[in-house]
This record gives sequence, structure tokens and C-alpha cells, in this order.
Amino acid sequence: MAAPASLAQALRVQGRVIGALLMWEVVHRYGRDNLGFVWLFLEPMIFTLAVTALWSATGLSHSVNLPIVAFALTGYSSVLLWRNCASRCSMAIPATASLLYHRPVRVLDILLTKILLEIAGASISFLALAALWIAIGWSEPPDDIVVVLGGWLMLAWFGAALGLILGALTSFSEIAERLWHPTAYILFPLSGAVFMVEWLSKDFQEFVLWLPMVHGVELLREGYFGSVVRTHYDLPHMAAICMGMTVAGLGLVRAAGRRVSFR
Repeated sequence: MAAPASLAQALRVQGRVIGALLMWEVVHRYGRDNLGFVWLFLEPMIFTLAVTALWSATGLSHSVNLPIVAFALTGYSSVLLWRNCASRCSMAIPATASLLYHRPVRVLDILLTKILLEIAGASISFLALAALWIAIGWSEPPDDIVVVLGGWLMLAWFGAALGLILGALTSFSEIAERLWHPTAYILFPLSGAVFMVEWLSKDFQEFVLWLPMVHGVELLREGYFGSVVRTHYDLPHMAAICMGMTVAGLGLVRAAGRRVSFR
């Protein structure tokens, strides 16, 4: 009976550590300047309105049988979810290494705190803006909430795994951070945020479907738009990649934790 008791005690300690780090992170990030919190809503709102205006001006809204506002919102919110998880974890270990002086705090705790906060922020932003667009009549309610949630959770898993990998790699070398920024810009137009896979040529479909986040966005939009769209996704493919990334990320985080030094 000692092992279950020890495990329960360890989980309680872990929960208290994550809770304390979350409070510290919220105060550190939003306590001094509330614009950071407001930007969670303004950034996807500006993108949604800009895409809507562009599509309307170019006549694309008449050639594509999709609600423009909802299409832009589902696309950009999905990008914010995985991109911000990774970006917040980048250089997080060197920047917060002083927290590791506290014995219960581990490198993994620091990264998980940032990942959880980004997932919560992106989710609140997505829900709030979707509710706003529905309330003012710019969008219809999602066709299937369960499918939408499934797509969102898969994207969150991908973002968390990517965050662990990037957070660990940037503790080894700043080159990883420098490479991440152009990589993020390249991945944005390829992530499925601004297109449906159905719209692409067969050759390009095969290429983009290697990217795991494309499958999550397609699933998200299937839940949101229902039979209006024809989607292409392979959840086992995405799950396998996310699982591999998670295992690799945890291994890298463990290695990073061993080499952290205090000066």
C-alpha cells in the first residue's frame, strides 16, 4: 500500500507546484499590463475581420460556399493554439532557471505551466469570439460540438508536444530559437488555416497531409461546418506523430533538466 500512497502524495505535490507556477505566470504576464490579456481576443479578431474584408473585396465570398468569418476564426485560432504553445516555451528554461532553486520545481513543470496557460488562453479566445460572431449573426453555431472539441484537443496535443521539444532544444542552443521563427512563418500558410485540403491539387494534398496540424484543422472544420465541407484527415496518422513528438519532447526535457546550471 506504500506505493499508491507515495504516488498520491507525489501527485498532490505536483498539482500544488503547477498551481503555484500558473499563478506566478499569470501575474508575471498579465499583472502589470492588461493589454497582453486583451490581445488574446484582439489578434484573432483582427485576422478574422481582415480575411473577411479581403474575401469580400476580391469576390471570393461568392465562389466559396463557406461562412467567411467562421472559416477565418477556425483557421487562425488553430494556429494560435499550437504556435503560441511552442513560442512561449522557446527559451523558457534559461529565462526561468532561478525557479529551479525551489526543490519541488522541475524543468517539465515550467514548460507544462506555459503550455497549459496558452491552451487555456487560446480556448477562451476561440469560445468568446465564436459566441460573439454567433450572437451578432455573422456565423452559425457549430454543426457538431463533439467533433469540434476533438479537433481542438488534437491540435492542443500537437502544440504541447511541439512546446516540449522547442523548450528543451532552446536550452541547449539559441540557434533553435532563431530557426523557430522562420519555421513558424513557413508553417502558417501550410497549416490549413487559410485553405481546405479539398481545394488543393492531388499532389499538394499528399504533401500537406504529412503535416499533423492540417488533420486537426480539417477535423475542427468538419465539426464546425458539417456536410457543407468535404474534409481530409487521418487521425491515426496525427496521433502517431503527436505521440512520437511527445516521447521525444519528454526525453529532451529530461536531458535539459540534467544540464541546467545555476550561476
